[in-house]
Amino acid sequence: MKTIKGPAVFLAQFVDNKAPFNSLDGMCKWASDLGYKGIQIPTWENFLIDLDLASESQTYCDELKGKINSYGLEITELSTHLQGQLVAVHPAYDLMFDNFAPEALKGNPKARTEWAVDTVKKAAIASKRLGLNAHATFSGALLWHTFHPWPQRPPGLVEMGFEELAKRWLPILNVFDENGVDVCYEVHPGEDIHDGDTFERFLEATGNHKRVNILYDPSHFVLQQLDYIEYIDHYHEFIKSFHVKDSEFNPTGKKGAFGGYNNWSERAGRYRSLGDGQVDFKKIFSKLTQYGCDVWAVMEWECCIKSPEQGAREGAPFIQRHIIEATEKAFDDFAGAEIDQKTLKNILGL
Repeated sequence: MKTIKGPAVFLAQFVDNKAPFNSLDGMCKWASDLGYKGIQIPTWENFLIDLDLASESQTYCDELKGKINSYGLEITELSTHLQGQLVAVHPAYDLMFDNFAPEALKGNPKARTEWAVDTVKKAAIASKRLGLNAHATFSGALLWHTFHPWPQRPPGLVEMGFEELAKRWLPILNVFDENGVDVCYEVHPGEDIHDGDTFERFLEATGNHKRVNILYDPSHFVLQQLDYIEYIDHYHEFIKSFHVKDSEFNPTGKKGAFGGYNNWSERAGRYRSLGDGQVDFKKIFSKLTQYGCDVWAVMEWECCIKSPEQGAREGAPFIQRHIIEATEKAFDDFAGAEIDQKTLKNILGL
């Protein structure tokens, strides 16, 4: 067993144009002062990391890591959630997802995809230079618009969709493999990898590529009414990254899992600040520790009610309370005795 590392925080939702959330130094001091020990860095925020330079310069990476370490923090993972999303975009989502792309690439899906693939590859190299062994991202989606199909999906569509998704990711996965870094796909609604079955489909389509792994976030499973505890039993060997995020599902006579096109605060399923939702984190931390999952516990704050400032203040002690110091001895060792083969036979009556 291994003790989960943390607490850490994903910086993406806290970025702002006001101090301390508009500079790396400001965000590091803020996180450290709140008791966090690690930060997950969104690579699309250039003031936090210059990904192009990080993929080219070991000196830059050493200086970046040194600055972060000076605040008593470690980098848990780099994140390419937005760029990973753009590796696979169905045309129905082109206009909305163009917001994730550089201005010069908007309206050009082919060039946008090429840029996304190249950018995620750079994150693999940068991760190695920073001494990281896991990376957080999204898979993108070609099939999501058919998740509740009407008319029915034609035979072969799902297989073709995952073949194409794997085709786009395999060159990226190979670069990550060359750099010794695992790709942790956040299993998330809106992505073609959104539950256990879809993860297995993608894994198979990549030829069981050893760098295909999971960013485990139970909040998304509550909204899907999926057993997020049993999920760990099935996939613990693939869980290499962990978002600590809460959520709740409160269906009514008017709305359920699909949400009725309501805003987040009015949906039956909604994300909440840590401790305010329905996720059983005691069981989660126990399971992950039991299986020896070597992960950082990274808070991702998304709540439609509580302020990010309060969510961040409460997040570090919440995670710290749930981290289990993995035991190195059995509780009944005191009652044992030295055993040899003869004693074992005597116990069995042989």
